[in-house]
Amino acid sequence: MTLTDLRTKIFADGAALDGMLAMYREPHIKGFTTNPTLMHKAGITDYRAFARQVLAAIPDRPISFEVFSDEFADMERQAREIATWGPHVYVKIPVTNTRREPAYDLVHRLSHAGVKVNVTAIMSLDQVRHVAHALKGGAPSNVSVFAGRIADTGRDPVPHMQQALEILAAEPSAELIWASPRELLNVFQADAIGCHIITVTNDILKKLALVGKDLDDYSLDTVRMFFDDARAAGFTL
Repeated sequence: MTLTDLRTKIFADGAALDGMLAMYREPHIKGFTTNPTLMHKAGITDYRAFARQVLAAIPDRPISFEVFSDEFADMERQAREIATWGPHVYVKIPVTNTRREPAYDLVHRLSHAGVKVNVTAIMSLDQVRHVAHALKGGAPSNVSVFAGRIADTGRDPVPHMQQALEILAAEPSAELIWASPRELLNVFQADAIGCHIITVTNDILKKLALVGKDLDDYSLDTVRMFFDDARAAGFTL
């Protein structure tokens, strides 16, 4: 399989403008996501200025920006402002606040007010069910299930994501995102089950050039790497 055969849309996940622009030049990148952690790591301090800069450079693909309050009233205020930044903007709403209070009512209000939401940090299927109910009949939306973090707990994310897709089948305006992938294989796993979107960091996207690479050639590349590194280290016995 090649990238052109994929049904799953690849969204670049990051907050470094140079990296985002590099991905924007790639036709297989269909959208973008950010979050406060990525922005903090990128050294961003002015949220609005960064968003305006990104949207001026990338005006025609979906981009998710996240609220950062822990209070639902303030989340709603932030979400409504973020939604005005552009027609392709999705607003990321965490599935709960830090006190484990669910955001379902807020998600329902925003979605039914025409705000395109991306409900994020979802793990359990019970959360998916509640989010699907909140989104029913609302604006186009994303449901981000953190498959990579689910895998980190020793669970196979594939059947989990299949069940999430079945839950969302009743809400055609909601697209499932395979979030926090750990390896390039996850792109093809997501595609095999019909997941709508996968978010991928630049570190993983760099491996796209390896798709379909001859394994004997890859073996030789690895042998050469070991040899060159041993020589560069000056090892002797």
